Amino acid sequence: MKEVLIIYYSQTGQLLTILENMAKKIEGDGIQISYYEIIPEPNYGFPWKQRGFYDSFPESFLQIPSGFKAPSPTVLKKKYDLVILGYQVWYLTPSIPVNSFLKSEYAKELLQDTPVVTVLACRNMWIQAQEKMKRLLKSAEAQLVGHIALVDRHINHISVITISHWMFSGRKDRYLGIFPKPGVSDKDIEDAKRFGTPIKEALLNTDYSGLQQKIIERKGVKINPFLVLTDKRGNVLFSKWANHIIKKGGPGEPERLKWIGFFRYYLLFAIWIIAPIVFVVFLLTYFPSYGKRKKEKAYYSSVVLNEN
Repeated sequence: MKEVLIIYYSQTGQLLTILENMAKKIEGDGIQISYYEIIPEPNYGFPWKQRGFYDSFPESFLQIPSGFKAPSPTVLKKKYDLVILGYQVWYLTPSIPVNSFLKSEYAKELLQDTPVVTVLACRNMWIQAQEKMKRLLKSAEAQLVGHIALVDRHINHISVITISHWMFSGRKDRYLGIFPKPGVSDKDIEDAKRFGTPIKEALLNTDYSGLQQKIIERKGVKINPFLVLTDKRGNVLFSKWANHIIKKGGPGEPERLKWIGFFRYYLLFAIWIIAPIVFVVFLLTYFPSYGKRKKEKAYYSSVVLNEN
């Protein structure tokens, strides 16, 4: 019997549906699947309140752990042949609940010397979040063997509008009746089951050496060079903001909320003014930087961690 554990935090339920669709193609033939949902304490509601969403920024970006419900003894007592770890991206970083779990004693207990496939669902920028995930998994002494990133396929500024509608209203519908539905498309969610076949094959053969390539062939990872650049620059700027705001007190404190307000306006400026300028610069430097972009695409599509 092969034991698989699916660990996840799914605020909206979208990610859980993706994982369940994958599991349909994995379970059976001597494979048993268990689930562990990371439940934060206190829990994050959905839809988000705008104040709560923005006020979570410093702890999220700085990867400061918080409380969560411990795995049950039933989950902890098994040794797993494979762990599938589903996570969301908050502020270019693995979400607070997933980060908190990975920095806990339970992560090492469940993941040490265990093959791990990461699965994320997000708006579009996930590259640096996955680099942080690689480092967290290394700290837990896990073996990253596969990665799948499912994203909103619409252009950046359209997805900003639609994801905001979903986050703050709780409705995954067409904003104003004219915008596309937010998040990962229904088709991509349903088609996530296609990744179950190569994962199952690798699990049964105890050979994960070619798994990531098979995931790439099934379009499980798509690298957008412009978003790679935007993600890197965003991390530099977010670091300055987060380190400044965290010094202004804990969540909800007046001085901190004042700076959270400034940060909120900065985000709007960055999305609608700075990002288009960065895109023009990206286009002007695309061909001179073609070799570098090609190497980045190969690296970020892989499960390798470059610590330089």
